[in-house]
Amino acid sequence: MLLLTCEHGGRRIPAEYRTLFRGAEKVLASHRGWDPGALPLARIVAKRLRLPLLDVEWSRLLVEANRAPTNRRIWSSYTAGLPRSERLQILDKYWWPHRREVEERVAALSARGRRVLHVAVHSFTPVLDGQVRDADIGLLYDPRRPAERAIARRWKAILEELDPSLRVRFNYPYHGAADGLPTWLRKRFPDARYAGYEFELNQAVLSGARGKALAATVAISCQRLLAG
Repeated sequence: MLLLTCEHGGRRIPAEYRTLFRGAEKVLASHRGWDPGALPLARIVAKRLRLPLLDVEWSRLLVEANRAPTNRRIWSSYTAGLPRSERLQILDKYWWPHRREVEERVAALSARGRRVLHVAVHSFTPVLDGQVRDADIGLLYDPRRPAERAIARRWKAILEELDPSLRVRFNYPYHGAADGLPTWLRKRFPDARYAGYEFELNQAVLSGARGKALAATVAISCQRLLAG
């Protein structure tokens, strides 16, 4: 059973907080504000597989949907200085709804007796701090979870068979066991019921015809993965 999510799908700021972001248009439009290309690809995959997509379109600079509320990095420089009461209101209105919906969906799907394959679609900037990222796709997972490790290996092989030109790496450019939505869910669901992946896509391969072809490849890879 496949569950698709996208935590950094947009760069929207609610009207009541726009004054905090006055003059920050370039930052919001950059990779600091969202994951460019992730949501369009996730929508194509969801449509091809006829699955719902749970996404967040508020900017990560308002509140970071892929961090735990105890992580200081959940707040950006624009919101970290707000009074605690206001930050709690932001969590209640803009962070918790997605987190609860995803957790409830995993619980409902796993109750049917099969492992849920959760794919959280993200994108990363091709160059960061002068360093070129040498991958097209990063499969982020927790190597301490046997099922996740085995599925990741099979998934990489499927992707490379479908498109031999793809550069697929494990736990790159980030580590899958770090704080994120899948890490949160691993603490609530055992290996037999849940396997979570952050599917990181290089923004350099997400535009135009190449991006559409990649979306089709990702969708087919998910189908083959579920078919066993």
